[in-house]
Amino acid sequence: MNILIKPIITEKATKDAEDKNVFSFVVNPKANKVEIKKAVETAYGISVEKVRTMNVRPDRKTRYTKTGVQTGKTNAYKKAIVQVAEGDTIDFYSNI
Repeated sequence: MNILIKPIITEKATKDAEDKNVFSFVVNPKANKVEIKKAVETAYGISVEKVRTMNVRPDRKTRYTKTGVQTGKTNAYKKAIVQVAEGDTIDFYSNI
């Protein structure tokens, strides 16, 4: 089971990474905090202090078109906020 799916790179996540040393990841919905902590530590070679998780609900949209009402939604996913030990950092841009 692949725990880490991808990092979240947004303006808010980048600001948190610079200021608070906190990084965000999209993770497997069945993963728990202990598994996420081990996966981040092995993948990036750092020590993790705290892991917070949340289930992000899907956004629902309705459009009114010529052919009728179109409804849809985005996918639901699980997000993990990982606080890294002081002095450690993760560089997401090194592989570009």
